[in-house]
Amino acid sequence: MDAEIAQLIAEQDASTCEESVWASCSHPEIRLPLPTSILQFQNVSDRKQTGFRKTVQTCLNRIQKAMFHHQWQTAAELMTNYFQILEDNTTRKQESASKVVWRMGTAILQHHPNSCTQDISLFAGKMKNIGVKHYLKVCLEHAIHLLCIGKMDEAYRELTLAETWRYGEKSVDQQKVLKLIQGYRAMLDYYTWAKKNGVLHQTADDAVDSYSTQEIHNYFRQASIGLHDAVQIPGVWDPFILSYVNLLDFYDGFEEALTVLNNYAYNSKFPPNPNAHVYLYEFLKRHEASPKKLMKVLRILYQLVPSHELMLEFHSLLLQSEKKKHHKEALGVLFCLLDFPTWKENDCTWKRLMKQMKKAIAQGHSDWIKEQWELRQDWWPAFHFSEFRAHRDFEENESSACRKAMIAGILMGKGCKYFATIYRLGYKVQNVKLKKMRQYVKDHNLLQLSAC
Repeated sequence: MDAEIAQLIAEQDASTCEESVWASCSHPEIRLPLPTSILQFQNVSDRKQTGFRKTVQTCLNRIQKAMFHHQWQTAAELMTNYFQILEDNTTRKQESASKVVWRMGTAILQHHPNSCTQDISLFAGKMKNIGVKHYLKVCLEHAIHLLCIGKMDEAYRELTLAETWRYGEKSVDQQKVLKLIQGYRAMLDYYTWAKKNGVLHQTADDAVDSYSTQEIHNYFRQASIGLHDAVQIPGVWDPFILSYVNLLDFYDGFEEALTVLNNYAYNSKFPPNPNAHVYLYEFLKRHEASPKKLMKVLRILYQLVPSHELMLEFHSLLLQSEKKKHHKEALGVLFCLLDFPTWKENDCTWKRLMKQMKKAIAQGHSDWIKEQWELRQDWWPAFHFSEFRAHRDFEENESSACRKAMIAGILMGKGCKYFATIYRLGYKVQNVKLKKMRQYVKDHNLLQLSAC
């Protein structure tokens, strides 16, 4: 292989700098544009490594660099030389090399402007035969690629063939991949079921024949069996879970669907997954579950992702309760939301916070506010209440800026930069409103309330 590369370099030096192009999507006109310095790397390596392996490693580095710079033609030409790594006489090297060849080759074919779907399918067919240990993975990844480009029928055939493949005793890793294959095939059954079921419900009752009904039921049965088996394995199965729950829910399987969602959310064998709690909450809400049950689900989601968009719904549910501990918790939810940059300029959250702070003060619970502020007083002033932000907020929305100034005043007093800046900017325009706000802050800021 060293001699081949040296020859290619010599040819390149003698030729012009024109870039070669692919003659067709399946038969590229290959010319290897390697730099003249490529052979110098052969001397700077581990002595235990053979010349062959040093050369293929150099070739691999050049392919990765070409891919990084989106030079797909160069990468494709280099790949034709890298294929020789599959001739390595070490089994372990061959196995790892086949993975690299498959991943890089597929990526190059998917991005090359002159490539087509047939090229990828032919390449996948060849890669399946390189090693039986990788057969199922290649089938699965090729099927996913077909799904991504909208080739549903071809993907289904690929998954079905892979599911029926037999070659000796399967390893644990192959068993997991097979479950994935079954899950994706079941997802396509679900897709077909949903499509045909939608058409059926738009058809007049007298036009529906028994064959159509039975066909739809068969897709339901195939999809439910495949999805049920797939989601038993600990892992993240979001699209599978949603499809399975929709199937069960459509056929009045409320309890069974609820069991599936509870297991997905609370089974300690499954990895922590915020989406699992979102799906459970949305399912319960759709079936008009009690506020107590909804709060229980959202409380766990709050612990996992305190910045989740459903936290405003959690806040509303907490305020609907008559318990003071829930109102205190609701205040903490709002403060926690505003800890995150994504909520920093959310006017609804600031509006809710001002309203609840005023209510807490009126009911004699200023200690709730103080407890939250003590956790944030070292960094919230710079994060939310700087003089620069006061000018920007006032320019964008005067009403929102005044509301935020009220909160800043309650937390830090009327002398804080944000409150003072908003008061000065807005006094000429709405002096009556700002005077009332100033008086309220003077009487009810945390420093004043603590002294009382």
